Amino acid sequence: MTRAALFDVDGTLVDTNYLHVTAWWEAFHQAGHTVPMPAIHRAIGLGSGDLVAHLLGPGRDREQDAEISATHSALYATYFERLPPLEGAADLLRALAGRGWTIVLATSASGPELKALRRALDADDVISGTASSDDVDEGKPAPDPIRHAMDLAGATSEEAVYIGDSVWDMAAATKASVPAVGLLSGGIPRADLEAAGAVEVHESPAALLGRLDSGVIARMSP
Repeated sequence: MTRAALFDVDGTLVDTNYLHVTAWWEAFHQAGHTVPMPAIHRAIGLGSGDLVAHLLGPGRDREQDAEISATHSALYATYFERLPPLEGAADLLRALAGRGWTIVLATSASGPELKALRRALDADDVISGTASSDDVDEGKPAPDPIRHAMDLAGATSEEAVYIGDSVWDMAAATKASVPAVGLLSGGIPRADLEAAGAVEVHESPAALLGRLDSGVIARMSP
């Protein structure tokens, strides 16, 4: 029996959301835009192009989009060697793998950024695949990344669960008909995650690890 645990990475397994906020704030500032940090924080989880469009709107100078994204990438890359995994993240993945779950990452990160996240997480021995932003036409909140992750795992929507920290994660999983488990480790309020479709919410990867014998994962366990 196939069971697939699909995971977001930023803010879910690695403690990077506020690093992204700082890098995006500076990238917007260098391009002449003042974007409040709370607004940037709520947009984390979108792909770069979607995030810029979401925060600057349709009337922006679109010729700046690529430069803003590139500046963010360059600034964020300065943290690559010290990205901190969240407590219990790798243990959670290994515990699920030990119970027969197939582990697949579904993330907006790609390229060197994704390599740095996986290096920080240090759990490649139990990660079966990765659905990155390079693999789909539309990123979260579209269901494409979740569906691609299910394909990699060889699982149906009835056999998968998605764990993430943003409203975009919850919306994408819900659109893919996959139960969405929210984590508060990314800084998004419980009520917002639940409103976006979370079937349950936990404080952190470590908290979820301690509750594997209850909730949606226990009910679905092979």
